[in-house]
Amino acid sequence: MAQGIRVLHVLGNTQLGGAESRVMDLYRHMDRERVRFDFLVHTEKEGHFDKEIKELGGQIFCVPRFRLYNFFSYRKAVKNFFEGHREFQAVQGHITSTASIYLPIAKKAGIPVTIAHARSAGVDKGIKGKMTRWMRRNLSKKADYLFTCSELAGISVFGEKAVREGKTIFIPNAIDCRLFAYNEKKRMELRRKLGIEDKYVIGHVGRFHYAKNHEYLLHIFAELCKKEKLNEDLKNKKSFVLLLLGEGSGMEGARALAEELGIADRVYFLGNRDNIYDYYQAMDYFVYPSRYEGLPGTMVEAQASGLKCVMSDTICREVAVTELVHTMDIRADAALWADYIRETADYQRKSHVEEMQKAGFDVNGQAERMMAFYENGNFDA
Repeated sequence: MAQGIRVLHVLGNTQLGGAESRVMDLYRHMDRERVRFDFLVHTEKEGHFDKEIKELGGQIFCVPRFRLYNFFSYRKAVKNFFEGHREFQAVQGHITSTASIYLPIAKKAGIPVTIAHARSAGVDKGIKGKMTRWMRRNLSKKADYLFTCSELAGISVFGEKAVREGKTIFIPNAIDCRLFAYNEKKRMELRRKLGIEDKYVIGHVGRFHYAKNHEYLLHIFAELCKKEKLNEDLKNKKSFVLLLLGEGSGMEGARALAEELGIADRVYFLGNRDNIYDYYQAMDYFVYPSRYEGLPGTMVEAQASGLKCVMSDTICREVAVTELVHTMDIRADAALWADYIRETADYQRKSHVEEMQKAGFDVNGQAERMMAFYENGNFDA
């Protein structure tokens, strides 16, 4: 058995994002004498996970953020890095927009294995999105392995042909399911702390970004508030509140829209939280109207905790493991989403940890599979 495999993960940063959280979930459950993770990021700013990465034995390296005008200087920086760091057995690229630049450079520098990992099924709007698609156009030919968190993500990043021909490998966005098991005690403690003991709590977890569609979510919530007097289906006729966890450039715009819609006093902007699993306990319903996703780990977390969920039909079906999930059209009037939530608001909540584990979304089993892959090139643990 090979010893001390070093894998370099290429990310934009080490903040509390989806890809970053999934990589860290995996790293915490690795046997770090067998496999060690290091990180190449595109910023010099300190990240949320920096301290933990170093405590776990990983190193963090930096290259400049790619912008179209710095193509040559970016390429040179990446080349210089890999020429000076040939100690890795694998490079796994989670930034697929520039993977066609850095993965071939890593391969030429002597890194044995290169991996492109598709984690999103869409791109930003405007010129940035067009450039991302253009730079990904031949990515399927520039990596040894093509990982994808869903079929939609694989098609978006590598193309339909690569998926159809079986060139992609499905890697579930696994979590530590046990942390999200429904816990009534934690639920009541956090609801008391937030002052929402007698409220019906709508929840959302995600960075404030175009993909997450917070403006539509706020319109849905505004419709729920309008219909509150008619909510005879809800036990005790509880008032609605909305918990928003996450940060990002769109947060101030969301705050302004909440004010405009007259719901600001009911919307809790909670930022990033380390104990995110506790906040799922405090929620009653999870609403996720994203424009696009790869495979949202938040939907895995919500189901494990036993929450009713309604998500957009643009999100891959692989994530809908339990009967808790319902899909709706984000082109529909927000009032239709509000009506559905109101009509299905009362249910008996229980954990669905075992179902999520059996579906392959538990990080303990996934860590064993990935260690086997890094060591032997296959997934037989």
